[in-house]
Amino acid sequence: MASTAILKSLLLALGVGLASGVAAQPAAQAPAKVVFQVSDGDAARWNMTLNIARNVQQELGADKVQVEIVAYGPGIGIGMLKADSPVSGREAQAVKAGVEMVACENTMIALNLTEADMAPSISYVMAGVVQLMKRQSQGWACILP
Repeated sequence: MASTAILKSLLLALGVGLASGVAAQPAAQAPAKVVFQVSDGDAARWNMTLNIARNVQQELGADKVQVEIVAYGPGIGIGMLKADSPVSGREAQAVKAGVEMVACENTMIALNLTEADMAPSISYVMAGVVQLMKRQSQGWACILP
């Protein structure tokens, strides 16, 4: 008898949930988050990173993933995020597709670079490594291509 009462209560609760639409609505899923570290000034490495970022967006859906590329040291050193970079066209396409490109200001200071030297669509953090640490503590997947 007690089990019948429990079963009726559960069915009643389920019915109320279905009637209110609670059970019929899928839970909203937070977007995936990935940050790529680029500390190598090799144009081939940069192109590979841009390819991987695009592949992640294509696989998961650009609206379902946040993608960030953080560059510091030699990753900025030969000018990969500079306005006249050999990958500047690809960098601009990635930003347009929703990839955030982030430059380390400590590296820029060491190299006597200013924001005027850099691609117009990028953003800045004081320390690239600290940005990677923050992202990792926030649950982002951190990738070194």
